[in-house]
Amino acid sequence: MSDKNEIITLITGADKGIGFETAQALGQKGQHVLIGARNQERGEKAVKQLEAAGVKADFIQLDVTDKAQIKTAADKIKTDYGYLSILINNAGIAMDHHQPASQLSTDTIRQDFDVNYFGLIDVTQAMIPLLKAGKPAKIINVASNMGSMGLASDPNSRFYKVNSLGYQSSKASVNFATIIFSKELAADDITVNSVNPGWTATGFGGRPEDAPAPAGMQDVATGAAQIIKMASLPQGDKTTGTFTENAGTLPW
Repeated sequence: MSDKNEIITLITGADKGIGFETAQALGQKGQHVLIGARNQERGEKAVKQLEAAGVKADFIQLDVTDKAQIKTAADKIKTDYGYLSILINNAGIAMDHHQPASQLSTDTIRQDFDVNYFGLIDVTQAMIPLLKAGKPAKIINVASNMGSMGLASDPNSRFYKVNSLGYQSSKASVNFATIIFSKELAADDITVNSVNPGWTATGFGGRPEDAPAPAGMQDVATGAAQIIKMASLPQGDKTTGTFTENAGTLPW
């Protein structure tokens, strides 16, 4: 059982990419990071890397599409630590690869939603009692500028011609969840915010991680920066119901 002064942070999909970068940065700031990962081998390897860098880290088996595993994870966190201070819903996929909306199978769309939206909701609901036990607490949802309806409908935006129905719809839904949860949990001293990491050089969406980064693609540290910033706000900071990126506020 942890001392209530210790910040316990659960990050889903934290064994690689932006999730791992976030865990490393927050761990170096003194947070105790819980590495939520579907793959046990990769998750435990990530923990060893973090520990070698002086970070306090533990592995949590967590496939966000597996309700039984989510419950087991919540039970383990309750037993081992007693509470959560921060939940970062980072796990995500992109399965539709810019196929025309008129041809995209709803089976593919469901895959996007199962991880990006329903998985996020299931994890959030399971962790709320732990966040209430650790309040003031934070939930940070990793959304996307591709889920901004304001940008997608603006002819002057570079996102106007982007077409990724499953992924974009799922991330727009994440933003709506942020708004709804932020209102419900305000009385419990739990803030809820969305963050856009931006187009980042990771293996996301099936991109080979050793492939050269195309023009405009940022490094992982830049992609994680706003998530780290929001997770580093003082416990008790009242910022809630926002959608931000490194450059500032984004339209819903």
